[in-house]
Amino acid sequence: MSLLVVGLSHRSAPVSVLERAALNADAQVKLVQDTVAAEPATEAAVLATCNRIELYADVDKFHAGVAELSTLLAQHSGVGLDELTPYLYVHYEDRAVHHLFSVACGLDSMVVGEGQILGQIKDSLARAQELHTAGRLLNDLFQQALRVGKRAHSETGIDRAGQSLVTFGLEQLAVGGAVEEWAAGRKALVIGAGSMSSLAAATLARVGVAEVVVANRTFERAERLARILTEGDDTAVSARAVPMAAVPDELTRADVVVSCTGATGLVLTAESVAQAVEGRTRGDAAEAAGDGARASVGTAPAPVTGTAGAAEENCPLDLAAVQGSTGFSVHGEAAVAGLDAATLEQHGAWVAGGAMDRRETARRSPEADAELITALAATAATVGRIPELRRPEPVAVIPRPAPALFLLDLAMPRDIDAAVHRLAGVRLVDIESLADASADAPMAADVDQVRRIVSDEVAAFGAAQRAAHITPTVVALRTMAADVVASEIARLDGRLPGLDERQRGEIRQAVHRVVDKLLHAPTVRVKQLAAEPGGAGYADALRTLFDLDPETVAAVSRAVDSTDEKDRPA
Repeated sequence: MSLLVVGLSHRSAPVSVLERAALNADAQVKLVQDTVAAEPATEAAVLATCNRIELYADVDKFHAGVAELSTLLAQHSGVGLDELTPYLYVHYEDRAVHHLFSVACGLDSMVVGEGQILGQIKDSLARAQELHTAGRLLNDLFQQALRVGKRAHSETGIDRAGQSLVTFGLEQLAVGGAVEEWAAGRKALVIGAGSMSSLAAATLARVGVAEVVVANRTFERAERLARILTEGDDTAVSARAVPMAAVPDELTRADVVVSCTGATGLVLTAESVAQAVEGRTRGDAAEAAGDGARASVGTAPAPVTGTAGAAEENCPLDLAAVQGSTGFSVHGEAAVAGLDAATLEQHGAWVAGGAMDRRETARRSPEADAELITALAATAATVGRIPELRRPEPVAVIPRPAPALFLLDLAMPRDIDAAVHRLAGVRLVDIESLADASADAPMAADVDQVRRIVSDEVAAFGAAQRAAHITPTVVALRTMAADVVASEIARLDGRLPGLDERQRGEIRQAVHRVVDKLLHAPTVRVKQLAAEPGGAGYADALRTLFDLDPETVAAVSRAVDSTDEKDRPA
């Protein structure tokens, strides 16, 4: 059997595809169950996070395994196989081990070095163990991945290379400023009470928000999280729980909202966010009305007319009629649409010679002016108007107001409508914007050290697995040798009945020593060879040379697996 992983992540697929392919808890359970029920696979586990969906399996056929796992991923994600396939990646054997170890160390995360992935790997293993879809290979693989991830964080400074997704998201909300200064005194609303939401609530409490409100569909879980925050030794935050129905009201009071639920639809629509912002800014505007703040924000300057005083002299147009069209200049194309060619020529000469910069006119020759006027007349005859000749008039730009509400959406699929990006007074950071921001994040020097750790651990894991693969064959060989010794001792007892017990013991011990010495060198050496790449063939050679019964070897394997499962910590 061989390890195979098929998946997609933020590195291989756009967020829109990841969002559609996201698996809820029930879908993950059904996926691993259907995988082990399929012919190529005997073990399965799924690792599903906000930016990756990966299916791990122990398969006996590579091509059949890839086809089956890809099909199952498409079926359970609801994304068609043809559409999903271009975004899938496949890792096999040592490359699959290398991939999971890199993921566990945070090297493949959206934010390099984040440690939350370790908890997600642990949850994935626990789910597979509970469903009895993780056998010896996946148990060993995932447990070793957890150890490798912990080693990377303890022996290197990989934590300095990046932060958790929550911390990184808050940094994006703070727009480069210190998160502690930005968060101080703010009121936070956390929607959801799962692992990511709990981490968000704890992080908000740690950076200094004044209050954390937790909303969850299961109110008891929200209460438990609020109680943990209130009773925490390292925080002094006020925390309370509310039902999901209270979210619209809480939105009007919150400064920061973090949402990460398992909902398949939107939790916050653009309309609900707009209403919340309107509700809170209405009160702010009423307070500011006394000192004239409202008058300074949204009052557009008067339109620029484009002509004044002496500049109007000799203009061939009826200025009174033209200036009645607010916002148009007598230099513009709207002012001259529909005029006859002669008047257009006159107007073109007036614009070029009087209203434009004199320095530009001085540099042109009369011939050039004549060509310009002729070209204007020809254009007008064809399309009924002349092109704009004036410089663009200044346009009043109303600045976008500073955010009054900060939203962090860590869910996949998204909890908050992407249209919220367009709302004034709102700043939204979601998985897609986090992916864009993290693309330019600097890599720490410690990343190289972690990569070396991963490479060493992959080699060690492969050697251990290959050595373990030959162990049942070695045990079966020694069992066969012990049976031969016992049979020969019994035969000797029948032929030499006069031997006393001391003599029989000496003979028995001598025969065992001979057999042990003969088997010692080949069994030790075959384990060493089997640990090297390509060493799996030595087990087959040993079975062939000593004519070992395949069923005996298989029975030993089952016994070893049963013992490992019983001794393995939950």
